[in-house]
Amino acid sequence: MFELVGFDGDDTLWRSQDFYDAAQAEFERIVGRYVDLADARVHDRLLSIERSNVALFGYGAKGMTLSMIEAAFAISDGRISAADLHRLVGIGKDVLAHPVELLPGIRDAVETVAGMCRIVLITKGDLLHQQGKVARSQLGDLFHRIEIVSEKDPAAYARVLAECEVAPADFVMVGNSVRSDIAPVVKLGGCGVYMPYHSTWQLENDAEFAPGHARVIEVADAASIPAAIASLAETRGHG
Repeated sequence: MFELVGFDGDDTLWRSQDFYDAAQAEFERIVGRYVDLADARVHDRLLSIERSNVALFGYGAKGMTLSMIEAAFAISDGRISAADLHRLVGIGKDVLAHPVELLPGIRDAVETVAGMCRIVLITKGDLLHQQGKVARSQLGDLFHRIEIVSEKDPAAYARVLAECEVAPADFVMVGNSVRSDIAPVVKLGGCGVYMPYHSTWQLENDAEFAPGHARVIEVADAASIPAAIASLAETRGHG
């Protein structure tokens, strides 16, 4: 068996993107009071601003809120009212306060894997927001280690593995994002269990990663995670 299994947080353990999708829909409703949504390419312009701001604000609801305010001002040519800007702040607060809803079967899956080997939670985003979600999930005690990182890239995974004294070949990551959860780990020499979520932020779809990799198994639900990990371990000669 693998020495260490990593789990992503958002949209792997609990719902997240649904709340961001709802926030964007409300953003477009507000901006739609000032411009024609289709002609103004509101969705594309917000995404472009978010992309450019990630390096400054990081991931999460706070960065999203600042980007929405910037985009709303730019798209409306400065005509957006103070009241509507205040509503955008409220949208961000609502996302920060959303309940933690575990995905079906994920608690049983995590408990099963925790009985097989050490597990670590590796999630990215705003520190306070992610800490609060981990606490409300009531899953924290199952993990050997909890890592909240600003970016999920090979360097971040390499640091975690070095501190855990685990070789990349002895690590498998479970997550819903090819770009953040699967591709960096495979690049290091590890394995991945890919569990797609029904909605994914567009910036997480940028990975140039060919499907069907020998060290990646795609699963449809949480119940399939332990068997997928066992299968990868056997294939890699860890059984």
